[in-house]
Amino acid sequence: MSHKPQQNISIKNRKASFNYELIERFVAGLKLVGTEIKSIRNGKVNLTDAYCTLIRGEMYVINLHIAEYELGTVNNHIAKRDRKLLLNKKEIEKLDKKVKESGLTIVPTKLFVNDRGLAKLEIALARGKKTYDKRETLKSKDAKRDIDRAMKF
Repeated sequence: MSHKPQQNISIKNRKASFNYELIERFVAGLKLVGTEIKSIRNGKVNLTDAYCTLIRGEMYVINLHIAEYELGTVNNHIAKRDRKLLLNKKEIEKLDKKVKESGLTIVPTKLFVNDRGLAKLEIALARGKKTYDKRETLKSKDAKRDIDRAMKF
């Protein structure tokens, strides 16, 4: 059985770091069907509106858009279905406790395929930023860009 070289798939949620202050990160596996992993390998994923929630003691990612596989038949998957995250019990309890006690949110920050070919989702415990925090972030990015430009000349 020959393996072709695995291209490095990594899809980031750029909106997450802009809208949220990311506190702690976790890496979770995803429970997927066959056509979903094929779409992920093609890079057809949108993390923008996705968030994680606890349903009956299990962590799920909601609104994660994985486009239907072009070559899929009647067995193709639903693009925005709820997908189960594979975390151990201690991690789930820790996340649940933090969300309940301090009003934090769990947002997906990055979806990638590891070296074994498994899809993993990096999630982060996050606190929503206020409007002035977002403006401050933009100002610091602009200042850094200006400094980098000045250093080149």
